[in-house]
Amino acid sequence: MSAKKDRVQAANSRTNGADLKRAVSWVFNASIFDEVRLHGNVNWTALALVQLAVLWVWSPDSSLVLAADAAVELARVMFGAAPVGSYQALTNALKRYSVQLLPILWRRLQSLMEQCDEDKWRVGLWLALAMDGSRVGVPRTWQNEQRFCKPVGARKKKARKNKKRSRHANRKKAAVGQKAHYDPQPVGPQMWLTMIWHLGLNVPWCWKIGPSYSSERGHVLEMLAEHKYPSNTLFCGDAGFVGYDFWREIQDRGYHFLVRVGANVRLLKRLGYVREYDGIVYCWPDAASKKKQLPLTLRLLHFHDRRGDVYLVTNILDANDLTDAQASEIYRRRWGIELQFRSFKQTFQRSKLRSRTPDCAEIELHWSLVGLWIIQLLALKERTTLGEPDEQTSVAAAIRIIQKFMNNHSAIRPSIASLSKQLAGATTDRYERKSKKKSRNYPRRKEEPSAGKPKVRVASTSHKRKLREIQHLGTAV
Repeated sequence: MSAKKDRVQAANSRTNGADLKRAVSWVFNASIFDEVRLHGNVNWTALALVQLAVLWVWSPDSSLVLAADAAVELARVMFGAAPVGSYQALTNALKRYSVQLLPILWRRLQSLMEQCDEDKWRVGLWLALAMDGSRVGVPRTWQNEQRFCKPVGARKKKARKNKKRSRHANRKKAAVGQKAHYDPQPVGPQMWLTMIWHLGLNVPWCWKIGPSYSSERGHVLEMLAEHKYPSNTLFCGDAGFVGYDFWREIQDRGYHFLVRVGANVRLLKRLGYVREYDGIVYCWPDAASKKKQLPLTLRLLHFHDRRGDVYLVTNILDANDLTDAQASEIYRRRWGIELQFRSFKQTFQRSKLRSRTPDCAEIELHWSLVGLWIIQLLALKERTTLGEPDEQTSVAAAIRIIQKFMNNHSAIRPSIASLSKQLAGATTDRYERKSKKKSRNYPRRKEEPSAGKPKVRVASTSHKRKLREIQHLGTAV
């Protein structure tokens, strides 16, 4: 009898559901949720709720209710029980406890990232993180419009001038073919997602969501205040993450930045604030000087790529700490966050969420991001274990593998077709592309304009005099 029992246990350990359980258990364990405080009436644990939520967002079902039902059934098979038995109970629990659970999950996944591939954890001295934002659609319901659409303000009346009108002023103008009362409606409803993303490992770090009219720079500042980042963290952004106040906040918190600048940025040189050499410039707008704030000392970098000239500024002034080659590599890798958004919205099919109420939409977005992050991390772990960390993960292949194991959770798989081996092989195509992916004569394609060249001018005498006055006030205090 014992031999037969051993054979049954060995067969059960080779089922698809057993592989999924081992994968999920590597990511989560009960100890990391010790600080979560649950209501006294619940008879389940935080770990069980997180496991069910991940299975829910992994489900390929198009209906949220059907996905929750399938996740409940799978949780009972894999873990012996499910914390809740319906979609409504699941979303209610996530609404209440996600505030506690999400920061714990972020810290846990970040620690696993470093364990997976220490070689790509940093670029030189720097933990390079990209920052960018994108919009995610939600159903057009009244509640979603109220939460996520920009409020429509009262139409401004045109001020009437008091100067004398000419004799042709009252002449009737010809119709121009426009509506008499043109009042465009706001875009929406959509949610704004701002993400901080690890450049070396190509996985998320953390994120912030808000209405469609949210500020991505404001979101980044909130994440700087809410999260702790390792030493020598370098934030990399495109031409939208500019501004004296924004850069000053990053620098004052002890972090660094590498941001593309264009014609919308004005810089000074030869101000005499620090010892100057090639590339030293200053960001000192008039508003900051009037507030008696000192200038920001920056280093201006200039590169050429296939699209034209690229200008970057950083507050790392020593070229030995951040070389030009490292800065170019970091900014080139920043494009990966755009691919992350595409993977989430197109490959993971979250370009438009399915929740009809704002609270459920936020829950769906948060946990969908967590679910995709875990899939990418599992594939990264298995690929690194085989000694192939340089291969890029195919997110589409990894998602298909996970969902195939979920759909056939009771099937006994061959020993050579384990989840770990299949995820290790979920890589992008290795062939070298001979032609461009851009289609020919595609009329709807929008060509992005160049950011241009930043406006750098020599500091005037008044700038230098104002700087001496502010420095004198500082020494007097």
